[in-house]
Order: sequence, then C-alpha cells, then structure tokens
Amino acid sequence: MHGRIIFLNGTSSSGKSSIARELLHVLEEPYFHMPVDAFHRMRTSREIDAGRLPEVLHRTWRGYHRAVAGMAAAGNNVVVDHVLSEDWRLADCLELFDPREVVLVGVRCSLEETERRERERGDRPAGLAARQHARVHAHGVYDVECDTTTTSAADCARAIAAFLPRRPSPTAFERLRATVEVSGR
Repeated sequence: MHGRIIFLNGTSSSGKSSIARELLHVLEEPYFHMPVDAFHRMRTSREIDAGRLPEVLHRTWRGYHRAVAGMAAAGNNVVVDHVLSEDWRLADCLELFDPREVVLVGVRCSLEETERRERERGDRPAGLAARQHARVHAHGVYDVECDTTTTSAADCARAIAAFLPRRPSPTAFERLRATVEVSGR
C-alpha cells in the first residue's frame, strides 16, 4: 500500500507549515509532516562557501524529495510543505512520487502579506517571498487551492481534508507528468 502525499506548494511565509500542523489535527488517518526546513536545519551550522552553496542546496532538495518518496512508498501518509520556485524541483518530484497518490495544494497569499510575515518572522532573507512569488505557481495546475491572505490555516486545513474524499482523476500530478513528458523532460 502506497501512502498519500499532501503536497503544499507556496512561497516562503505563505502559511504552508501552519496549514500542515493543522492538517495533522483534522485528518483521520495518521500523517507525517515533513517540512523541507527541517532538512535544512539538519545540515552543519558551519558557514558554507558561497560558491558551493548552490550545489549543497540542490543536493539537500534532492535528498528531501527521496526521503518523502521513501516514506510514501513504505505506506506512510505525508504532508509536505514545499517551494516549487525552480523547474527542476517539480520535475524531480514528478519522477519520484506516485502521481495518483499526490494531492497538489496551491497555497496562495498576497505579496504584501507574505512580505509582512517575512519581516515579522525575522528568520528569512529579506525579499525571499518576493523573489519566489512569480515562479512558485508558474506550473498553474492544482487539485485544490487556498489563500491564506484572509483565510486561517485551520480553515484551509479543513477545506483540504474535505476535498480528499472527492479527489479528481486524473490528479494534478498525473496531468503535470503528462505535460512534462510531452515537453521532453
């Protein structure tokens, strides 16, 4: 039995982690929240040379994708909070995840609100959400979407949970995989 992946995609500070925590409270089946930030925190605290940083980050994301795929392949349900701000990340996930078992959720939030949250948090580089804003939803296909600008994380989680029994076929991941294959992955 393959586990389901609820894949929350949005910019930094859009509310993905807050929704994921709420999902763990409202979903009936057991789920694991696997935030990519946890993988970044596992890395040594030593400063990495700026020239090597892109390679280290690329390997971290690839390892993260494989950890999620492994958990799901072992039959575990997983909630992922992700930032699809680079095309290769989506292509990598499309290759690794069973597309029938992925529920792709677009987590939207106004740029003004993400910037406000970013300043309030103080743990993100200034302008990160703005740099991601135009790119993160560029693929344009979701199973379900929510907007945290005015909707609470709890309400978004309840809407996602209510959506699960009526998931479409083909799923957003199935449709995206077909598009990526046609375009010559």
